[in-house]
Amino acid sequence: MKYFAFISALFLLVACAEEEKEVTTDIVENLTEIKFENELYDFGEITQGEKVKFTYKFTNVGESDLVISSAKGSCGCTVPDWPRKPIAPGESAEIRVVFNSEGKNGKQHKKVSVIANTQPSTTVVALTGNIIKPAVEEMDEASGTDENVEPGQPTMSIEESK
Repeated sequence: MKYFAFISALFLLVACAEEEKEVTTDIVENLTEIKFENELYDFGEITQGEKVKFTYKFTNVGESDLVISSAKGSCGCTVPDWPRKPIAPGESAEIRVVFNSEGKNGKQHKKVSVIANTQPSTTVVALTGNIIKPAVEEMDEASGTDENVEPGQPTMSIEESK
């Protein structure tokens, strides 16, 4: 027990003796500006289950290197891929986004938050569109039956599980 107390006291002494680190404004001085060609992409109407891929093109219009620390989709169905290397002033790059419409229905508006050394630190781009459910097998509109079944014949329906 005495050994533990000695080690704890020694640790506290060393931790308290450590010099205070000076807080600098280097990161603030290195802020830059990002300009997207298109901040909103409308993918129109797609069938449920389809994947939409879109590339957001942008330019560093500031005077310092642009560093994107992260890009996050508003849900797991929206996955961005962003450049991990700094983008020099005047240079352009891309953020590729894949939206998976599986399980989605109706009007959708998904956001991607891009966090970088900009002011403000978060820039939001988005994609929007309408998801329609896939069409079921076409029924004969006149009779309300499957076109391949002769009238008066018994029918059987089998559903496959996925």
